[in-house]
Amino acid sequence: MKNLNVNSKVSPLLQVAEVKLKYISKSQTPNHPRVHNSSDAEKIFRLNWGDDIELLEEFNVLLLNRANYVKGLLRLSRGGLTGTIADPRVLFATALKSLSVGIIAAHNHPSGSIKPSSQDIELTKRLKEIGRLHEITLIDHLILSPHSDFYSFADEGML
Repeated sequence: MKNLNVNSKVSPLLQVAEVKLKYISKSQTPNHPRVHNSSDAEKIFRLNWGDDIELLEEFNVLLLNRANYVKGLLRLSRGGLTGTIADPRVLFATALKSLSVGIIAAHNHPSGSIKPSSQDIELTKRLKEIGRLHEITLIDHLILSPHSDFYSFADEGML
């Protein structure tokens, strides 16, 4: 192995990008909303979703501490009329960095149907398994309609 001289040119191996991730809470945990059930989660998601819940499909995640207080909301992806990409790597990188122990995922179906697709079911299984490996519990996955109804994978025994 070649010795590096600090006075010589910097080795190309040392010229890599630095990666920084940051989690900053803007208030103390007792001031954050707490999730007791799927209805609580649904209300928090709807309050933070925006006006276009009936236009474009979106995938969002609540990041939770051990007592189910919401640490933050991750807007993971925004897609088109019939789908969006939810990358588990980005989701769990964020959950790990925020030291979350639980997550609740949600996406909307602009069509108004709350019936999970085969892709929704497969993604939920993948998120549950990846979370298990990282000791981060997938507490629920909700499908929201533009109306007031929603589907809860946990309530339906799908988790």
